[in-house]
Amino acid sequence: MIDIAYAQGLTGGESGGPMLMLLQFLPFLLVFVIFYFLLIRPQSKRQQQLQKMIEGLKRGDRVLTSGGLYGEVLDLKDKSVILKVAENVKIEFTKQSVVGVESKA
Repeated sequence: MIDIAYAQGLTGGESGGPMLMLLQFLPFLLVFVIFYFLLIRPQSKRQQQLQKMIEGLKRGDRVLTSGGLYGEVLDLKDKSVILKVAENVKIEFTKQSVVGVESKA
């Protein structure tokens, strides 16, 4: 009978309580923090920089599109930009397709 009572005492109860529960979730919390600082935060910073670059576009800027075309900004609209990619060749792109400014005129 003492063996049974001893075995029941070892299997559960209030031996660790909230502290044990916190220690069990600590690895998950640590993984989330690592993901945040290595993946989520840098990506959001890059997105903010790209948005600032798009908002700062002006006529005469030489830009690179996501399709790999270089062009000079001729006109800006609300959601699009008209680029001169060659002599007498004008193409309209969405502003989101501009991925970089090569040089400013």
